[in-house]
Amino acid sequence: MIMKRPVGALIALGATLAFPPRINAQAFTPPAGVGQVTAAGQFVDNTGHWFSDGFFLPAGQSVTMSLHLEVDYGITDRLSVSAGVPYVFAKYKGALPPPSRLAIDACKCWHSSFQDLSFSARYRFGNDAWAITPVARYVMPTHDYRYKGEAVVGRNLQEAQAGVNAGLRLPGILRRASVGTGYTYSFVEKPLREISINRSNGYFEVGYALTDRFFVRGVSTWQKTHGGLRVGSPTGKPFFPPGELNTPQRFAQRDRLLSTQYWHAGGGVSYATAGPFDVFAEITQYVWGRNAHRGRTFTAGATWYFDRSN
Repeated sequence: MIMKRPVGALIALGATLAFPPRINAQAFTPPAGVGQVTAAGQFVDNTGHWFSDGFFLPAGQSVTMSLHLEVDYGITDRLSVSAGVPYVFAKYKGALPPPSRLAIDACKCWHSSFQDLSFSARYRFGNDAWAITPVARYVMPTHDYRYKGEAVVGRNLQEAQAGVNAGLRLPGILRRASVGTGYTYSFVEKPLREISINRSNGYFEVGYALTDRFFVRGVSTWQKTHGGLRVGSPTGKPFFPPGELNTPQRFAQRDRLLSTQYWHAGGGVSYATAGPFDVFAEITQYVWGRNAHRGRTFTAGATWYFDRSN
């Protein structure tokens, strides 16, 4: 029985990786009266799970697709506000019976829902060549959606986030290149009173304009959960599953309580059309993780720019 429980204990919330807000990872803000609307689709292929010691088990696979809409508007040349919401589709595709033992996974059928509304504000310090931009963001579920199962649309938890992004457009012979980095700390609603799942997220990216219209970028992202619970590993390091999910109440909340750590790496391209549109595509590979999914993500979308300053 001990080898049947690890997969059921490790439900690592692939759907919460649904399209991350692009705007809040930008250091440069739009001018006053200028806005942008981003619409994107994402496909997440979760190929298995990393346990607490890095042991990988190719089981409990799931896929999610999401459609995300985000709007950003420059209140002043330095202050911008944004709002966004994703609609997420999820499906379990692993072996039967599913680890969750839930009918919503056993049917291997798609189910979908709006996920979480997000509202944010950014204030930029700097000039056209460099920027340091604090950001504050609030995330709230659109409704009391389902969060239990292998293939879920989200965690159904509120979050308050505080962070800072920095960007630099390089001079001289590297004037077509840019670098950016950022850090965010999230204060997450506790699923259980005694267990905190606050987390840190960061990114680093390098971009280069091949032409006036065509731009390429490479990016690395990471997450560290400050708290949470470890599921253990079939190797017995640091303990066998269910590890710290050792009460019925904790096990029932396992999909929201894990101490998830990861490192992802990827890249993308964008193209500025002759009109007020950019189109983009990105791919991300999950490189390393603990108490986390392994897999990859594909994203594509477009941004429309508008000017109400006149």
